[in-house]
Amino acid sequence: MNGKAIALAAAMVLLPSMASASEGIGGSVDPSIYRLMVFVMAIFVGYYVVWSVTPALHTPLMSVTNAISSVIVVGALLAVGLELVAGGTTLARFFGFLALVLASINIFGGFLVTSRMLAMYKKKDKARK
Repeated sequence: MNGKAIALAAAMVLLPSMASASEGIGGSVDPSIYRLMVFVMAIFVGYYVVWSVTPALHTPLMSVTNAISSVIVVGALLAVGLELVAGGTTLARFFGFLALVLASINIFGGFLVTSRMLAMYKKKDKARK
């Protein structure tokens, strides 16, 4: 492991324990701070994962990204298709529909890029010259 990965792992372990220690002193940490912390760490982890992948493995990485987007489509379909019960709002259904559209565009673009990447590995016909 390099130093950046060790520092990131240490932050993931120590930050929640420091936050709970501050609660004992009398302070309270808002849950949105934890969500923001997870979001920022996900950005850094994603950046280092994508840039550390060798070029030969970018095609499988695109396939995994498409699989993740398909999970988002399932969640968006649930958000759009469920009836408005127990405080559900039209705004939530709108954002579910927006997530459905954007994830569908992402999946289509991912398959298009994956197809073009796989076409680079095909042998070219010498007879076409």
